[in-house]
Amino acid sequence: MVILVLNCGSSSIKYQLIDMLSDESNNLLAKGLVERIGLNDGVLTHKPVDKDKFELTKSIPDHTVGINLILEALVDKTHGVISNLEDIVAVGHRVAHGGEFFTESVLVSPKVKDEIEKCIELAPLHNPANLKGILSMEHLLPGVPQVAVFDTSFHQSMPAHSYLYAIPYKFYEKYRIRRYGFHGTSHKYVALKACRILGMDFNNSKIITCHLGNGASVTAIENGKSLDTSMGFTPVDGLIMGTRSGSVDPGVLLYLADKENLNLKGVNDLINKQSGMQGISGISSDMRDIECAAANGNERAILSLDMYYYRVAKFVGAYAGVMGGCDLIVYTGGIGENDPILREKVSSKFAYMGVEFDSEANKGVRGKDKLLTKPNSRVKVMAITTNEELVIATDTRSIVSKLS
Repeated sequence: MVILVLNCGSSSIKYQLIDMLSDESNNLLAKGLVERIGLNDGVLTHKPVDKDKFELTKSIPDHTVGINLILEALVDKTHGVISNLEDIVAVGHRVAHGGEFFTESVLVSPKVKDEIEKCIELAPLHNPANLKGILSMEHLLPGVPQVAVFDTSFHQSMPAHSYLYAIPYKFYEKYRIRRYGFHGTSHKYVALKACRILGMDFNNSKIITCHLGNGASVTAIENGKSLDTSMGFTPVDGLIMGTRSGSVDPGVLLYLADKENLNLKGVNDLINKQSGMQGISGISSDMRDIECAAANGNERAILSLDMYYYRVAKFVGAYAGVMGGCDLIVYTGGIGENDPILREKVSSKFAYMGVEFDSEANKGVRGKDKLLTKPNSRVKVMAITTNEELVIATDTRSIVSKLS
């Protein structure tokens, strides 16, 4: 079953075309990116497997035009990977926010589109673009089934004592203000993958997954269900990130709004675009740049890294505490998969839990699945590569297969 996976942002579209032979077997046919939607110099970068990369620069006024360029690239005689568009059996979409409506991936229907639209106020930067992708595909490939896979759905298993904030309960009733969590597809995928590799029972284990990238979150998974996660009502909560502040005393924001004459947009820009590793280091939001500066003795770079490591360890320790222990810690995401220094700095703090970290096994591990603890370690630690597009394709295959 050939499935097109779309991840539509406000001005970009990431895509993969995957031939899903079964839930366990698949072939990636092509992947790519459309950038600068809405501008005259939009860019399509198309990377077919076993063929040369193709790039195109032209005006891409909207998502429909962008997706149409993707479809044209997929069937092109030179760099295409399928003979015609009828080969695409289904389309899977990443949708950022499903609110409390969706606890699992679903077949797109008029009701589903209505609910996604209702969640726009909870994810104003992401859901509108996700919905545009769905509507564009309806126009371009009418009749092809579409599936929505939600970042938030895995976390809908959190109990009320975990997801509620200590503000007047009426605001939950009125506005559904609560912790939703994000990166759900990644957290579930890497936990399942690690369990398969280790021969562990996903549904009878205590797992802490650390999705560390420009956006970052930690999740406590108890017996196959999300118990708690560091991101909250929005993705700005929890860990220090590239440009996001993570958890911060709300009183600080009130104080700064007064002192700096910041309106709501100003506060939003401050915590989402000017903070995090960029704000602390004053160098970059990219961990590689900061680690390079730290190696050269830059004090603020060193400070920002120490803060980052500390915050990750703090959440891991807290989640081990609420679960009454931990069987497995997983690192994933662009930083988690590729940063041996971070993995050792954080993991070395958990000897008291029974982590016997293997520094030699950790050296040079970048972008591959690897066990990072010694054979007798009571708590296992792994680096696991994530693949959110594959999760979306797998869910899409499962749902569409039931239609026939």
